[in-house]
Amino acid sequence: MSKKTILTVDDEEHILELLKYNLESNGFDILQANTGEKALDIIGSKKIDLILLDLMLPGMDGIQILKIIRNNKKIKKIPVILLTAKNNEIDTVLGLEMGADDYIGKPFGVHELLARIKAVLRRIEEGSPEEETMDEMIEINQLHINKTNHTVQIQDQTFELPLKEFELLYLLAKNRGRVFSREYLLEKIWGYDYYGETRTVDVHIRNLRKKIEVDDKNPVYIKTVRGVGYKFIEKGQW
Repeated sequence: MSKKTILTVDDEEHILELLKYNLESNGFDILQANTGEKALDIIGSKKIDLILLDLMLPGMDGIQILKIIRNNKKIKKIPVILLTAKNNEIDTVLGLEMGADDYIGKPFGVHELLARIKAVLRRIEEGSPEEETMDEMIEINQLHINKTNHTVQIQDQTFELPLKEFELLYLLAKNRGRVFSREYLLEKIWGYDYYGETRTVDVHIRNLRKKIEVDDKNPVYIKTVRGVGYKFIEKGQW
C-alpha cells in the first residue's frame, strides 16, 4: 500500500496532535483542519485519501461537511471515518446513512483507529470483496443488481448505491439463503475484526431495506435471523 494522506478534522487541538503523532508514526501523511470551512478548502485543493471527521465542530458541523462531500462528484468517493461522542447516537446513525464509511467513538484506542483506517483504505484499493467472480447482473424477481455501475433496479425505479451498501447487498443476494452473522459481514465488507460495533452493519441493512423493500418494516428480501444476523431470500420464500 503506497503512502496515504489523511485529513484530520477536529476543533480540539490535543486530538489533532494525538492523531498527527500516531498516524505519522505509522507512515501516513497528515493534513489538519479545526473547522469545516478549512477542511473543505483543503479537500478542494489537495489529494486526500481518507478523512477523519469529527461530528461536533463549531459553525459547520460534521454532518454538513459530509453532505457536501457526498454531493460533490469530484470528491464524493473519498472515504470518511466519523469521530463521534459516545452519546451522540442520532448524528452517528445519520452520518452512516449519508454515506460515511465507518465511525469510531471518543475516546478511542489508537490500535483500533489504525485498524479501521487500514481496513477502509484496503477496501478502497481492493474493490468489492467478490470482484473477481462477480456476475454483471443478478436478477431476483423484480430486483436487478448491476455490478458494472453499482445500481439497483426495482420495477421502473433505478438508483445508485454507495459502495458499502452495494457490496453488502451483492454479498447477501449472491449467497441467498445463507445466514451471515453481523461479525462476518463487518469483517468481510469493512475488513476489520469485530470490536463490538456491529451497529454499522445494522444501519446499512436498514438503508438497503428502505431502498429495495416495499415496506422496510416488513422486509421480504433481507430477513433478520434473530440472534444470528441476516440472510437474503427470494421473494415469497422463507
